[in-house]
Amino acid sequence: MIARLPALLAEAWRSTSGVEVAGALLAVLYLWLAIRENALCWVAAFLSSCLYVWVLFGARLYMESGLNGFFAAMAAYGYWQWRGGRVGAVLPVSRWPLAPQLLGLCAVVALSWVTSYFLRRYTPAAWPFVDSMVTWASAFATFLVARKVYQNWHWWLVIDALSLYLYCTRRLYVTMLLYALYLVMIVGGMRAWRASLAAPRAA
Repeated sequence: MIARLPALLAEAWRSTSGVEVAGALLAVLYLWLAIRENALCWVAAFLSSCLYVWVLFGARLYMESGLNGFFAAMAAYGYWQWRGGRVGAVLPVSRWPLAPQLLGLCAVVALSWVTSYFLRRYTPAAWPFVDSMVTWASAFATFLVARKVYQNWHWWLVIDALSLYLYCTRRLYVTMLLYALYLVMIVGGMRAWRASLAAPRAA
C-alpha cells in the first residue's frame, strides 16, 4: 500500500473534484485560524462544511455528510461565542474536568450504536459504526472548540486518526491528506492553547 501511495495520489488528484479540493483548503484555513484563536476561522469552517456535505454524501458516508451540516450550524454558534456571545467579552481558553468529558464519551458511544443500526438496516452506508463514532465525537469536539475548551485537541487527535483510515477506505485521498496534515497541526494547537491557559488574564 505504501509503495503504491504516489501512484494512488496521482490518480486521486486527477479524479478529485474541485469541490473537494476547495473544501479541503478551507478546512486547513479554518484550523490555522483556530490555532490562533481568530474568530474568522468559523467563516472558513462554514464554507468548508457546506462543500463537504456534498462530497461525503457522494461517497456514501451519510453520517459524515450530515455532520458537516451540523458543522455549518456550529460555525455560526462558534463565531458568535468567540466574538463575545451574550456577555460581549472575549471568550478565554479553559479546561473542563474529566466528568463531563466521560459523560460526552458515553453519549457518543450510545448514539453511535443507535445510528449505526439504522444505517446498516436502511442504507448502503460504508463503515456505519465507525462513521457514526466519528460523527458524534466530532459533534461533541466541535462544541468544545466553540466554547474554547482546551481538551478539544485531545478529542480531535483520536477523531482525525480514525477519519484518516475511513477516508482512505473510500478513496478520498485528498481528504485523507488533509486529515494527515490536521494531525500535525493539532500538536501546534495544543501548544498554542496551552500557552493561552498559562497566560495571565486581564482583570
